[in-house]
Amino acid sequence: MLRTKRIYKEPSKDDGTRVLVDRIWPRGVSKEKASLDRWEKDLAPSSELRRWFGHDPAKWEEFLRRYRAELEGKEEKLARLRQEATDATVTLLYAARDEEHNNAVALKRYIEEEIAGRSS
Repeated sequence: MLRTKRIYKEPSKDDGTRVLVDRIWPRGVSKEKASLDRWEKDLAPSSELRRWFGHDPAKWEEFLRRYRAELEGKEEKLARLRQEATDATVTLLYAARDEEHNNAVALKRYIEEEIAGRSS
């Protein structure tokens, strides 16, 4: 199971494996408070794409398309997340204020679609 959660929210035992998927470390969060299992900054959007998007909901669909293109070639890291999410709970952590339009939501959607496609 995949979940998304803002890193500023308290960690929970229900989070399972906690994976930060932002390229930049979140402001004001200590490593202890983050309670991460790992940081997958290579799965975050490029700095250029992140700046272009700017969390503008009007750019969401184009952001999804461009981000998916960036995820091509990162199969090893994606496969690890897919497997972990199939076996247990994985929480993708992000710092953005917008809880609906962020890279963790986009990554979750991408991985869930891959899992569904593989099981069809």
